[in-house]
Formats: sequence, structure tokens, C-alpha cells
Amino acid sequence: MKHRIWELDAFRGICILGMVIVHLVFDLIDLYQLVSWDYPPIILFFMDWGGVLFVILSGICATLGRQSLRRGVVVLCAGFLVSAVTCGMYRLGLASKDIIIYFGILHCLGTCMLLWWPLKHLPTWTLALFSAAMIAAGLHLEALPRADVSYLMIFGIPWKGFSSSDYFPLLPNLGWFLLGSVIGRRAYRQKATLLPAIDHQKTVLRFLCFCGRRSLWIYLLHQPILSGILMLVSLLK
Repeated sequence: MKHRIWELDAFRGICILGMVIVHLVFDLIDLYQLVSWDYPPIILFFMDWGGVLFVILSGICATLGRQSLRRGVVVLCAGFLVSAVTCGMYRLGLASKDIIIYFGILHCLGTCMLLWWPLKHLPTWTLALFSAAMIAAGLHLEALPRADVSYLMIFGIPWKGFSSSDYFPLLPNLGWFLLGSVIGRRAYRQKATLLPAIDHQKTVLRFLCFCGRRSLWIYLLHQPILSGILMLVSLLK
């Protein structure tokens, strides 16, 4: 985007910071067992819907830029890097096998961005129908039994015994992404902010926009930093 739309950056910043807090709480309670809290309602909300909001937002932003193909390759490669790191953690005995990320949010977003390159030529009403169908199919697949093959995992049918710390299959998430694209086409036809009267240079909004513009780096770096700190705390205890 030549001129960035500040509210999208700020909303992305909220999503990525919410994800960081969720991972921190998960590490404290489940991974390192440093505390024995119940999950607060706001954390449960971000666990259930934070990723979905991020995917919808990515769909909105896809309609505003012209580099979805290159961006998709970068994000997908970052997803493979995360898979390699989590697999290494398991192999080195630093975490259980369910830490491995086979197809997480970065894999999903990268794939959606690559698929957007041919899909963007479709009319908006067709994208809306595809979105509804994929969301419905994904919700239906959640109730189906596990599969005996591994390749269906990316579509929403994991294999028997499957477990992962981050799992975002294409169904229903490609549907959420396309929903975002429909919103982006309708709400941001002028490719300009919808909130011009708000001063986004205020400290809080500027910080959220900063985080939103660097969400990929924050995602890649926050978990190693959190794990390093909490591992040290755990050893000291």
C-alpha cells in the first residue's frame, strides 16, 4: 500500500500483541507450569478468535496491495522456519511432540496470500459465496473423525493422534480470509482510512501501528524470547 491505512495497522498490532499475551499465559500455565491460574476470559477469547481476526484482517489488506504473491512466499517460508525450530525443540528434548507446528497461522496466511493471486480476479459476490461455503465446510470438518492419511491435515482433517501448538487449516480459514477480502473491497474502495478525524499520532495508537507494521518479526521473535526468559526462571526455581 502506497499510503498505509492506520487503523488496519493498529488493529493488526492489537492482534499480534494479543497473540503474544496468549503465548505468555500458555507458557506460564501449561508449558513451564510456573503458575496455576485459570485462564482469564479475555485470554480465552483471543485463543478462540484472535487468529480468526488476524486472518480476516489479512484478507482486507490483500485487497489494498499489489504484492500478495511475494508476500505470500515470505510468510510461507517463515512458517517453514517455525516448523523447523519447533521440530528441533522436540528432537532436542526441550518440549513434547505437540509443540511441533505442522500448519500454523503463518503457513495458512502464506498459502491464502498465494491463492489470492488467482482468486482476486473473481467478482466480489463470487468471493462471498466461496467464503461462506469454506467457513461452513471447515466447521463441518471439525466434527468428522480423524483421517488415516497426513495430507488432509492442511484442509482441516488431521490424522489420528494429531496434536500441535498452532494449527490453522485452510478450511475454514481460507473462508475467513476471503471474507476479509470482501470487506476490503466494500469498505476500502477508496484505499483510504475510514477514520480520518482520529489523530493516530498519539502515543498508544502510534505504538499499535508500529507493532502492526512489524507483526511478522514480532511473531517470529517473541516465542524464543519468552521461552528463554521463562526457562531461566524455571531453572532458578
